[in-house]
Amino acid sequence: MIKKAVLPVAGLGTRFLPASKSIPKEMVTVVDRPAIEYVVREAVEAGIEQIILVTHSSKASIENYFDRNFELETTLEQKKKFDLLAEITQIVPPHVSVVSVRQPQPLGLGHAVLCAKSIVGQDDFAVLLPDVLVKDDSGRNDLTRMIARYDAVQAAQIMVEAVPDNLVDQYGIVDVDHSPNEGESVAMQGIVEKPAVGSAPSNLSVVGRYILPAKIMHLLENTPKGAGNEIQLTDAIAMLQETDTVEAYRMQGQTFDCGSKVGYLKAVLHYGIQHPKLGSEFKQLIQELNL
Repeated sequence: MIKKAVLPVAGLGTRFLPASKSIPKEMVTVVDRPAIEYVVREAVEAGIEQIILVTHSSKASIENYFDRNFELETTLEQKKKFDLLAEITQIVPPHVSVVSVRQPQPLGLGHAVLCAKSIVGQDDFAVLLPDVLVKDDSGRNDLTRMIARYDAVQAAQIMVEAVPDNLVDQYGIVDVDHSPNEGESVAMQGIVEKPAVGSAPSNLSVVGRYILPAKIMHLLENTPKGAGNEIQLTDAIAMLQETDTVEAYRMQGQTFDCGSKVGYLKAVLHYGIQHPKLGSEFKQLIQELNL
């Protein structure tokens, strides 16, 4: 079983400037909680028991968020604000640990994952990119299905979603023999970064969720710098494919790119109208604005 998840959060978030100048983009709130909490919740729902944050010196607020705050908890208890107390003490369930490791230099996603090697050890693990929120209301999220598929066939899983054919040049597109149904996996031949429209091997773009074997760490150690003069995770996955099957899992849920401003606003709308306390009032507000 996959019990560890690596969350690379060391990036500077330039797409979200100026807000990310002083606030980690992962800490920008979607309705009433930071975006990264939704990603952690997704992982916990899939059975993950250890969250590994690959972070940067400017991202201490992320670590603090998942830590206990004795003074705040004591104040809320004294004021008998028990609902709020429960919310801040139950951000992460007791059986789930959150640990962090620094990425000393911005050397790419592959390097960020490699920074977690000492904590991952010999365990297979998940990688979740915190820029992307995956919303799945089916009761069994896509990450859970990916893990189940990995356990069944021992093949690395790369989450993908279908994008319009005229937008394939904006994404990493997987090369597959045929397009799987939603919730299914199919063996892939590779990943093509931002192919020209009309020449893409499929319309399935990489989402930012991976289930990987422990051996990927050794491959990352031997992966030369690629695009952007950085160590790319996709290059290590290509090396893995030389000896192992790698599958593309087609997701059932919906994604929101919270690294972009428009994607963030879409997430606020979708999560806002389904909020258990604020949803009805938020819907009414939207209706009023449409008049």
